[in-house]
Amino acid sequence: MKIAILGAGYGGMAAAWDLKKAGHDVVIYEAADYVGGLASGFKEPHWDWSVEKYYHHWFQSDDAMLGLIRELGLEDKVVFPRPLTVMLHKNKWHPFDSILNALLFPGLGFGLDKLRFGLVGLFLRLTKNWQALEKVTAHEWMTKYAGKKVYERMWEPLLVGKFASYYKDVNMAWLWARMHARTTRLGTFEGGFQKFADLFAEKLREQRVEIRLGVSIQSIEKNQAKLEARSGMGIESYDKVLVTTSPNQMAKLCPQLPESYLKGLLELKSMGAVVMTLSLKRPLSKEGYYWFNVPKGEGYPFLALVEHTNFVSKEHFGGDHIVYAGDYLELGHEYFSLSDEGLLEKFIPAFEKFNPEFQRDWIKKIWVHRTNYAQPVPLVGHSKNIPAIQTPIEGLYFASMSQVYPWDRGTNFAVEIGRRAAGLMK
Repeated sequence: MKIAILGAGYGGMAAAWDLKKAGHDVVIYEAADYVGGLASGFKEPHWDWSVEKYYHHWFQSDDAMLGLIRELGLEDKVVFPRPLTVMLHKNKWHPFDSILNALLFPGLGFGLDKLRFGLVGLFLRLTKNWQALEKVTAHEWMTKYAGKKVYERMWEPLLVGKFASYYKDVNMAWLWARMHARTTRLGTFEGGFQKFADLFAEKLREQRVEIRLGVSIQSIEKNQAKLEARSGMGIESYDKVLVTTSPNQMAKLCPQLPESYLKGLLELKSMGAVVMTLSLKRPLSKEGYYWFNVPKGEGYPFLALVEHTNFVSKEHFGGDHIVYAGDYLELGHEYFSLSDEGLLEKFIPAFEKFNPEFQRDWIKKIWVHRTNYAQPVPLVGHSKNIPAIQTPIEGLYFASMSQVYPWDRGTNFAVEIGRRAAGLMK
């Protein structure tokens, strides 16, 4: 069969890998002039490694991603450093990167609250019954079982930071998935995620998968037994098409889809993301901390601050210290329209909180990346809202991070759903 895939992110490329191995002719269309999707990166001339536009890492439990890397023969390029993650309590940052450090965290005291925190965490790590948990909100479940103090100290800031006005509506299965599947060890690829994406694309091309960069598909229409993909290059016919874009973009591309399927796509809620990356002359964290879980209730203008060069060496970036400041935001938030300099002005007072010695002239360069589609919002009973991978139009398939539920978005589950879609298409 002749198959088109829209999107050269990790999911689209993983699907292409399997479909080509099954003997099909595969063409990948990518509107950008690079592969990698939301996990793509950028690189200064004096850097040996790239930096991701939206900070990424792998967990040791990411079986789909690490399994694909082994298939590609690139496992020797994966590294798992042990960075330090911290949480704020009474204006002091405390380690929070292991079970022991979590139990020692002073924000929970040393009595019943800490016991409830530990028992709830253990239950969520052990149970596999997420279907029961999606029937109730995380706000309600955690308040009841972890207790009001534990919820307000530990979990409410995460939900508010991730989902803003939706935070009381997110179901408990989402929080279960984060605690059930994630590990404290974090991994990356030598050279950065863009390096991996480029190597993956090379291996696809070696297998004669055609990757058309800088080509945007405008529409997909059914014409008798074929699917026609229209772009600025004209119209090309395919036996099957896999779309790996956002649900909203899928609806725009395929207006022939039945009203019920289109309605399901358009009713899915999601958050956008705005991430500022800075290269600094000096380290921001004196203590060498990597990931700061930032409570917005304390007046910080972003959800997380990540000092990337406390995860991988600054030598990979010509001695520059790389820092991310990022947030998940509802569309229409001012951060989407502020100039890069305007956003920096909002962030600088926060940088001074992390390090009182911080000076503006430490900044060598900033980059700001924005996307409208970064974090699906899973509501109560969300499994019934998930669009089928195989759409009602014969030969047309859809695989996006909105369908990896109950798992959270990320490259691991992008690979998993891409390969699952390929299995249906063979």
